[in-house]
Amino acid sequence: MVKSRWPAVLYKEEALRDGMQIEDAAIPVEEKVRLLDALSDTGLKWIAVGSFVSPRYTPQMARIDEIVQRFTPRPGVKYTALALNEAGVERARQYVPPLTLEMDPHPRLVCHMCDVFARRNTNRSMRQEVEQWPQVVARAQERGITEAGMGLGAAWGSNFLGDFPVEWTVAMLERQHRLWDEAGIKVISVAFADPMSWCHPWKVEQTLAQIKERWPEVRHFRLHLHNGRNMAVPSAYAALRVLGPGDTLELDGTIGGFGGCPYCGNGQTTGMAPTEDLLHMLEDMGVPTGVDMDRLVECAWMAESILGRRLYGHVSRAGPRPKRVAQLYDINMPFVETEEQARHFKLGPSTYKGGIYPWREPIGSPFRERVERGLPAFEPEGDWPWSTENFPIRS
Repeated sequence: MVKSRWPAVLYKEEALRDGMQIEDAAIPVEEKVRLLDALSDTGLKWIAVGSFVSPRYTPQMARIDEIVQRFTPRPGVKYTALALNEAGVERARQYVPPLTLEMDPHPRLVCHMCDVFARRNTNRSMRQEVEQWPQVVARAQERGITEAGMGLGAAWGSNFLGDFPVEWTVAMLERQHRLWDEAGIKVISVAFADPMSWCHPWKVEQTLAQIKERWPEVRHFRLHLHNGRNMAVPSAYAALRVLGPGDTLELDGTIGGFGGCPYCGNGQTTGMAPTEDLLHMLEDMGVPTGVDMDRLVECAWMAESILGRRLYGHVSRAGPRPKRVAQLYDINMPFVETEEQARHFKLGPSTYKGGIYPWREPIGSPFRERVERGLPAFEPEGDWPWSTENFPIRS
């Protein structure tokens, strides 16, 4: 068995939480439950079902209790919900199980790099967030905690303050790390949230590389990346490239890539990494996900039907790359021009029936014939096609 070069990946589906929190609060509960149950049947191992928060700030989550009471939990799936204060925790606790409270396994020092976003999001300044750090450390010492974490929100930039160079991000982490060092508590985890879509593959790569160089004992990384500028998937790839087999990487996303934050100024366009696109990439890299891509595409289409608009994913539109002979496209299909016709990858040839067919004779290919016989289309070190008669480039 070949050892993977990639970190262990833990993926959380956020459609019912980060996705629905920016949508119409009047979406029927039964539709949300239908989507949650469908997601549960895809092979996803971790699904966020919503947030136990004040409906004053997030009216879309006002009926979270009904969703939790009505959905059908599947064995082997971890269902979590976000709770930001004790009142929310108490509300959520009555549904454990099937819920697992989304509690950080490590005490963590956190703050937003953007003071403006902190004020808009939680009605607290960065200064007030940082003032809590000594108390977090003291409580960890009282409990005999030996391992802890660091964390930053708006880690790479802000719509209100501009770009944050990597050295600024690392400088804030250094101050967090110093407090844990002084307490004799080992730092093994770091978490980054990117609510305003300032992630960028180069910055993510540089940030994680500096962390691994400065603090090699940090082996757990959490990235909550938003996709308003289409950088979430490449940023996740950059993280995978930097990290290694001994590391663990937590990633979040939503089917179709919908989601957003009302406090950041981008609204629904903030989005997240489309689950189908990100997991499709992971599978092709040899990172097993255990997810049925066909069912995941169905969920993305279901979400579009529920929301009444087109979402942002690509694999749900163009289809996964064909991996088996039976999935290869018909070489004699007519023109495929529209999105509806392109759904033939799942719905079959009826989607393009009657399309333009300009070829005078059916198309044939010796390469396709080889593939259908179970042979490779090319033999880099062999005879095909280099040594065939009249082939213009010879072996």
